[in-house]
Amino acid sequence: MNRRREHGHTHHDHVHDNDHDHGHRHDHGHDHHHDHGGPGHNRAPERPVAQWQTPHNPGERPPAPREPDLDKVEAAFIDGFIDAPDPVSFLRLGRIPFEMIAADGATLNLLRVEIDALADVGSLTPHLGGGSFRYDPLPASLVSHRRRLRFVYFDGDKLRPLTFTDVRAA
Repeated sequence: MNRRREHGHTHHDHVHDNDHDHGHRHDHGHDHHHDHGGPGHNRAPERPVAQWQTPHNPGERPPAPREPDLDKVEAAFIDGFIDAPDPVSFLRLGRIPFEMIAADGATLNLLRVEIDALADVGSLTPHLGGGSFRYDPLPASLVSHRRRLRFVYFDGDKLRPLTFTDVRAA
């Protein structure tokens, strides 16, 4: 029996139906060509290939590119602001607006910059059914430390705390 390897299959000199997810017949007695008919391996698609990108509409402005590593920029801002001899100038340098218009049209005026130091020292695990929970203090190696930055604006009626991301997007 003459055997040869093509496309990862062992071929024999006889004809048989070899339906292994290809959906077509192999005549193994002769050299042959696989025509898979389009995208994918098995067969032509029943529906058109999907486009994964958002189509561009003429006249529509593309979204502003997201600032890379914004979390690192925020951490550097916090460190710099804490040590700044002139916090007002530091805010200007960081392009933090002292006055801006909110999405709802309200005029916002910057009153305060808040930096909180947080440490997670315990964990909660809900019991099945959700009616109760288990509390466990964390060992020192699992305690997490982070800072939270907020810009507190006044809208003429109430205070509005905004994140670094919110202010940079304005």
